Amino acid sequence: MKSVYIHIPFCKSICSYCDFCKMFYNPKWAHEYLVALKEEIEDQYMGEEVNTLYIGGGTPSCLSEKNLNYLFKIISLLNLKEDCEFTFECNLNDINESLLKILKSGGVNRLSIGIESFNEQKLVLMGREHTFESAKDKIALARKLGFQNINIDLIYGLPNETKKILKKDLKQIMKLKPEHISTYSLILSEHTLLHVNKMEPINEDLDAKFYKIIGKKLKRKKYHHYEVSNFSKKGYESKHNLGYWNNLEYYGFGLSASGYIDSIRYTNTLNLNKYLHREFDGQKELMTPTDVLDNEIMLGLRKLEGINLAEFEKKYGVSLEETYPVTPLLKKKELMKKKGYIYINPDKLYVMNEILMKLI
Repeated sequence: MKSVYIHIPFCKSICSYCDFCKMFYNPKWAHEYLVALKEEIEDQYMGEEVNTLYIGGGTPSCLSEKNLNYLFKIISLLNLKEDCEFTFECNLNDINESLLKILKSGGVNRLSIGIESFNEQKLVLMGREHTFESAKDKIALARKLGFQNINIDLIYGLPNETKKILKKDLKQIMKLKPEHISTYSLILSEHTLLHVNKMEPINEDLDAKFYKIIGKKLKRKKYHHYEVSNFSKKGYESKHNLGYWNNLEYYGFGLSASGYIDSIRYTNTLNLNKYLHREFDGQKELMTPTDVLDNEIMLGLRKLEGINLAEFEKKYGVSLEETYPVTPLLKKKELMKKKGYIYINPDKLYVMNEILMKLI
């Protein structure tokens, strides 16, 4: 059983913070791209049952009705499990009754909506435009049409952001009652407009305080903090992303898509011209046994419950505690051990990367 990620690289507008592979939407290019995508899937997919499917981007919801219908014909090539978690990323401004009906008829049962913020100053800085009222109306429409599993993305840590702004964003998101919330501290990646404009990141101490505010607020609202950046109502954890964090294999189809199949981690070409000429391959790396173990640690410790020691030993035939320098980190209370699990001390999540560097 596998998971599948499909990348749609087209957007109606380019956000100032985004470093994903994307370009302005052109219906002709989009159709040619989907034809190439179909050929890649026909060539690479081996017919396994698919447990989770995630359509991301870019902005998949920017596709025309004709292109969307063609995309769902391509998806019919996949052997989707009856209860497959099928996520589709949407820009709030694209959501309307026609789009939602196409998604529903295509089998989508989980929406991921990139709201990011409702603060006007933050939205202008990010190159986005929407209101709380429009979000409320469109999510109500999605509920009416049968979508009962909705994720909302939140970005925080922008220059000049205050605790008050963040708390208001959280309060408004709570009013929308999403089943899942993904939170991301702003990263000023190269090749983004914000980086080109030499924007400075906020103070690390303030960023850490923002992280604690989010965790505290969402916990009070009965959201389960199950991964460093992700919160959900009980039973609504992202099965697709848990597949990544559990170091399971998955297909990545489309421009720039990454996958992990038969101990090979790969990333498709980022060059649209090459992709359209069926030159799908980009980078490939054969994982050594040590690489596989290291990835299991790095990904598994993103989950707040951590890594099950017995399952780790059963899976790899070695003891985690004997293979990695766990004991010193337990003594420093950077790692914790409870009920057969090793996990990062919740008070130390903000410095998780430093702890992982000590461990690996």
